[in-house]
Amino acid sequence: MRKKRFYGILAAISATVTLCGCHTVDDDRIPSSPIRIAFQTQSQWEIYGVSGALETRRFIKSEREPSNFPYTSLTYTGFGGVLLAGDIHGNPVGYDLACPVEQSPTVRIVVDTKANNAYCPKCGSVYDIFTNYGHPISGKAAQEGYGLQRYVVAGGMQGEYMTISR
Repeated sequence: MRKKRFYGILAAISATVTLCGCHTVDDDRIPSSPIRIAFQTQSQWEIYGVSGALETRRFIKSEREPSNFPYTSLTYTGFGGVLLAGDIHGNPVGYDLACPVEQSPTVRIVVDTKANNAYCPKCGSVYDIFTNYGHPISGKAAQEGYGLQRYVVAGGMQGEYMTISR
């Protein structure tokens, strides 16, 4: 009887893991837009980038944010702007600021430093930007499976120190 119960519990756990593992997040709802932010030197990265865990910085070229960043004609900040964040390990990650539910370049997520996540002020969706790569936590985004559009943050290829790109 004990063996049967053990195998029944094991089967239930396996089924739960299998079903939960099939859930996917749609992180490609934001219209394709050019993205390229280049940090020419390490000192430029230290000024404008993120140097540790739970740090964030916004880049919106059309609004000159940050105001003193050296934007060029080759700089593009995606659909709604770029959120650069340091994950819980201090590694840089990038997201489009546009809420994937609203799909508008002017409806941008806001970082909540107390809760260590980001939320959309219009639809109320909440996203995990520091530990789970922009996956939705609650709200319509969680119900529909809409995650934040992610960008690549890596060492520069044309002599730059770091770049953010698609």
